[in-house]
This record gives sequence, structure tokens and C-alpha cells, in this order.
Amino acid sequence: MNVLIVFAHPEPRSLSAALRDVAVAELTAAGHAVQVSDLYAMRFKADVDRDDFPQLAPEGRLKVPGASKAGFAARGLTADVMAEQDKLLWADVLILQFPLWWFTMPAILKGWVDRVFAYGFAYGVGEHSEARWGDRYGEGVFAGRRAMVITTTGGWQEHYSPRGVNGPIDDLLFPINHGVLFYPGYDVLPAYVVHRADRLDAAGFDTAAAGLRERMRTIATTPPIRFRRQNGGDYLIPTCELRPEIGAPGAHGFALHVSDVASDDGLTRPAA
Repeated sequence: MNVLIVFAHPEPRSLSAALRDVAVAELTAAGHAVQVSDLYAMRFKADVDRDDFPQLAPEGRLKVPGASKAGFAARGLTADVMAEQDKLLWADVLILQFPLWWFTMPAILKGWVDRVFAYGFAYGVGEHSEARWGDRYGEGVFAGRRAMVITTTGGWQEHYSPRGVNGPIDDLLFPINHGVLFYPGYDVLPAYVVHRADRLDAAGFDTAAAGLRERMRTIATTPPIRFRRQNGGDYLIPTCELRPEIGAPGAHGFALHVSDVASDDGLTRPAA
């Protein structure tokens, strides 16, 4: 398989960089082709502005979705963005690797998503009607491909547990796993998380590296998170709300968007 790692950490000697090297070595040893977009080393531009849309008239008002759509359709986006889009089209697997800073990804990686996931490329595709609402959340350009997050935290694993003060790690990563990766169609694998990153000793690193090697060895077979497909029957269209019979009365929250059963046709539906 072809694997793209989008890496966001400013320090080449960091734990994140060491884990990246472990992942690359394991994937390469298994015969996979690997590319790495090291965003800090590339000095990747993170902010979206007029310079991203060379075709926009100087007097024109910048409306980012429209400018993104026109630029992508005309193959007129900037060279750095188009290069990253070409990598994504090449890749069977996308890995986003980053330290968890202020409960999310570093700004440079968010900027990569903002600029690279253009209108017509990663969103804004497909039919919008009373029967379906675009090719998104399980459908889209990247349907049939895999993606996952590798991240590190400064806090203890217990801090990110279901009753932990920082909130459950699955909830914190939901906007990335569901909103960034599942939205354009990826099958999203469970994240690989290393806690207490700043306190990890040699033995701790060996354990983390061994776990990561196992995840890389099984990257083609690990079952993905069973996010419900938007157009798979669980949601009312066009409001895109879960059907009222799904979940306990009054239930809400991220967990409702994950099914506990999988049907033979690949769609996710609530348990009987």
C-alpha cells in the first residue's frame, strides 16, 4: 500500500519524530511505499488568505469556499496545495501525526487541512437532494481508503479516560476522526495514543514503539471505527439528524454517531 504521513512537530529530536521514524521503518519493512509531509520542515503555510487563490480578481471579495471551488476546478490552486492533494490521491492510507496541543492538532496541521481539503476535492461533492446530502461522512473522494491519528499527550492516560478531567480521548479526537477524516470518506482506524510524553523513559519508549510497530503491521486489517454513514439510513435527510429511534430517549453526544453493529453491506445501523 501507499502510505502518507502528515507530520506536525517543530523539533526533529522529539518523541513524536522518534515515533514517526518507527512507523516509517515498520511500514517500509512490510513493503509499503511511504511519503512523509513534515510540515514544519517544509515551512508549510498554515493560514488561508488571498494568496491561496491566484485566479481571484484583485477587486473581488474573498469568499473562501467559492474561491476554493473555482481554484480546484481550474487546477489553479497554489503549487504547495496541489502537491499535497496529489499525495492524498496517491495514498491508500493517510496518517495524521501530531502532539495534542490545547486539546487539538497544532495550528500548522489545521492549516494544512484548511488549505488542502479544498471545495470539490474533500468537500462539497455529490448530489444534494431530499434523498441524500452530498457524498460525505463515509462517502466521497477517499471512500475505500484508510486513515488514522498518531498522537501524544502530556497528561496521564487516566486524565483522558471516560471520567477523566480532560475528557475522554475519543471525544477529543472526534472532530478529527469524524469531522476531518470520515467526512471525505476515509475508513478511520482507532487512534494510537502515547500518554505522559514528557515523562517517558527508555522503557516507556520501547513499549510505545512496540505498540506502534504492531499497529503499523496491522494497518490493512485493523477494523475501523464504526461511524454511521450519513446516507446509510440512520439519518433523516436533509436535516442530517439521527432518527429518533436510535439511542436511548434523550441521549445525545458523539457516541451516538458510532454504531455497535455492522451490516453485511458495509452500512452501519442501530442494534435491534
